[in-house]
Parts: sequence; structure tokens; C-alpha cells
Amino acid sequence: EYLLRGMAERVLVLTPATLVGQWQEEMATKFGIELATTYDNLLRNDPEKFWAQPRVIASIATARRAEHLAWLEKQNYDLVIVDEAHHLKNRVTANWKLVNALNKRFLLMLSATPVQNSLIELYNLLTLLKPGIFKTEKEFRESYMTSGKPRIPANKDKMRDLMRDVMIRNTRSLVDVKLPPRHAATLRLEATPEERECYDELSSLIAEAHARVTPQQRLSLRHLLSAAGSTPSTAVGALTRYLGKHKVGSVWHELRERYEAIGPGAKEQALLDLLDQNPNEKKLVFVHHRETLARLAELAGEARIPCVLFEGGMTGWEKDAAVERFRDDIPLMLCTESGGEGRNLQFCNTLINFDLPWNPMAIEQRIGRIHRIGQTRDVFVFNLAVRDTLEDRMLQILDEKINMFELVVGEIDAILGEMSDESDFAELIFAAWVGAEADERATAFAELGERLVEAKQQYSAVKAFDEELFGEEFVTG
Repeated sequence: EYLLRGMAERVLVLTPATLVGQWQEEMATKFGIELATTYDNLLRNDPEKFWAQPRVIASIATARRAEHLAWLEKQNYDLVIVDEAHHLKNRVTANWKLVNALNKRFLLMLSATPVQNSLIELYNLLTLLKPGIFKTEKEFRESYMTSGKPRIPANKDKMRDLMRDVMIRNTRSLVDVKLPPRHAATLRLEATPEERECYDELSSLIAEAHARVTPQQRLSLRHLLSAAGSTPSTAVGALTRYLGKHKVGSVWHELRERYEAIGPGAKEQALLDLLDQNPNEKKLVFVHHRETLARLAELAGEARIPCVLFEGGMTGWEKDAAVERFRDDIPLMLCTESGGEGRNLQFCNTLINFDLPWNPMAIEQRIGRIHRIGQTRDVFVFNLAVRDTLEDRMLQILDEKINMFELVVGEIDAILGEMSDESDFAELIFAAWVGAEADERATAFAELGERLVEAKQQYSAVKAFDEELFGEEFVTG
């Protein structure tokens, strides 16, 4: 609205890293507004030029780093938007200091749970929105808080009067569009003996290497284990690249040769079996690795199943043509994460997660490709995981502990946000996998599962507190 009125030319959107791509997509597809993002190569090649752009979506974790903050403080923004603004609840954090330091005319903060533990969090948010509204924190405490009870306002009416000028509340019941039910099933597959032995040995080698490598090298190890959870041929490609960059012992080279001799993996046959069911029904298959994309295209060709590819490296018109062919003629689309963004695929109601990203938000965003406004049929989601792999353990705790596939859109991110402000979920599960011996991993993941349960309980408590504090007072409509 500010853009249309000519009131905002320079805009900065700050959001958790997992939501950067989604913000870019929604702004482009729903409003025709293009924004640069911190995924762009320009950020690394010329940060000064990147931050000088008039419209930017940035990961708040990236923006707060010292080398970027120096450039941001030189900018003048008409509008700054902060998504998941409850991450600004503590004014001693880098997040709060970043937003406070920005030169801005307007500030819009978005949060489902603006107050989580104490009304002081509300004070910290208000001082960003209206600097100088209170002379001191002591003044706020004396005027609005009950002594010894940090979550209880001294006078609810007075608190709501304070909030009326700065807060609009949209409840889920007001904005939700009813979507058809979705049904999720996880197929836990048995690996072949050689596939099992190779995966276990690679896990051991990665665990040994993990303790003595740099953070950047740890990312390479994560990629290796993720590739091994995909297909044997994907593991071969990842190992080949890793061996070309690192000096390692002969056991690594021997393992690559053993992977090369395996042939098709358990997930490949399971996929063919799924595709054979209701062969005329359109199916969207998501993969995480480009080598897997190529392998599954080859597999479909061998089975004489027509398919179309959809991946991030394609041009816009190539993507449009692929979607058109999938909609009109072809029963199968093989898709990467980046490829699926920004396209309406509601004519399909079956999704197969061949590869499982370690970030649950990415899984939710995949499902959102077909389970969205315009979908008229029940949606079916199939997850493929080989037993006793990292992906298998991850799905078990997400499904059993917090019923991930039954959560409302957006709730998984809120629950994970209650777990840790420092480590993302992918790093937590990787650490649980490599930090324990093989016979201790079940215990490590059980402990992580209990943390998820606690996080869900905390999120539920925060929602109840928010409802009690604000009620229907600020609801629009």
C-alpha cells in the first residue's frame, strides 16, 4: 500500500533465513514487486552495491553481521518490515540493535506471538516502534506491570489503550481460507546390505572428520551425508567432489568405489512402485540434489514414464513451458527446491518427497506448492526414507513428537523458534547424528524429540498468553 501511494521507495524486509525465498516469491507473484535478496551473488561480490539497492529482502542473521551492518547504517529507508518480530524481544540482542540502528521513516513488525515471557518484551518492541514513548524501563514497569508477576498487566484496559495506536491483530479464524485435507505417509524402506554398509561406514568417517574440520568443511560433510540418503549414484557424485578437494585416506576412495558398484537404491524402486499406482494421476516429485534429478529422469525413461524437469537453473519461459506440459500432457514432474518457487501447481494433488531436506520449513514449503488456495481435492504426501538413516530418525521425531504434518501453516517455524536462537534445526540433527556412536543415536534423537515436545508446549503457552493479553481487542474486519 505504501508503495502504491508513493510513500515508500526504499524498502528493507528483514526475515529469518528460511523465509527469504518465500517473501521474494510472494511479493513477485501476488503484487508484481521485485526485490533483491541476500541469496544474490552481488552480496558477496560487492556488498556496498548490494545494500544500496532500493528494495531488499534480507536474512536478519546476515544483515546483523558487522561487515553488513556497516553498510546498512549508511542507508535511509522509507519502510523497514521485520517478519517474526518476536525475535526482537530482547534489546541486548544483535537483532534488536540492528533494527534500532537503521535509518527509517516507517517500521512494520509482524509476529503471531509478540509477547512470549514477559511484558518487558512488549516494552522493547514499543521502543522500536515509537522511540521515546517511555523515558525509562522503570517507568513502564511502574505504569503497566504487576510487581513480581512479569506476564500480568497492572491494568489490562490501560495496556490495551497503549497498544491501540500501534497494533493490528489478524486472527487465524479471520484470515484462514479452508483448504482440503492433506494426508501424509512415510515409507520406511529397507536398504540393500551393501547400501546399508556403505551408509554406516560413511557416517563413521564423517563423524571422525567432523571433530577436526572448519565450519565450512562441516557444510561439505553435511552435504555428503545428505547425498548418501538420496541415491547411491548421488553419493558417488558427492564423494567424487569431496575427494577432489580434500586429502583423505584410502578408505574414502574405496568407499566411493563401493558406492559406484551398488546400482539402484531402495528409494528408487519404491518411487517406481508409487508411480505405478494410479499412473494417470499427476505426481510431483521433489529432490534435493541435481544428480538425483538426473538419475530419476533416467529411471523414468527406463520405465517409459513421461516426465518433465523443473529446476532453478531454467529460464522463466522454460519453467512456464514445463508447468504447461505437466498440466496438459505429462503425468510426472521432477522438481528441485528452487525450481518449485513461484508456480501454481494446484492441478496436482500428489507430492512425493524423494529427498528430505533437513529443514522442516522447506518440507512445509514444498507441500504448499499444491496445498494452497485453488486446490479442490485432498492432498497426498509421501515421504521416502531408508530405515536408520538421518532422514528416517528426523521424520520419526517430527511426526511422532509434534505431529508435523497436521500442524497449521507457519506453526512448525514457530515451534522450532522456541528451541534455539543460535543453531538451525539441520545443524541440531546433524550434530545429534555425528556426535553419537551408532548404538547411541536413538537416545540422541529421543532427547532431541523431547526438546521438540517442550518447544511445542512453550509455543502453545505463548499462544494462550497472547490470547489472554490481547483478546479480540485489536482484530480487524
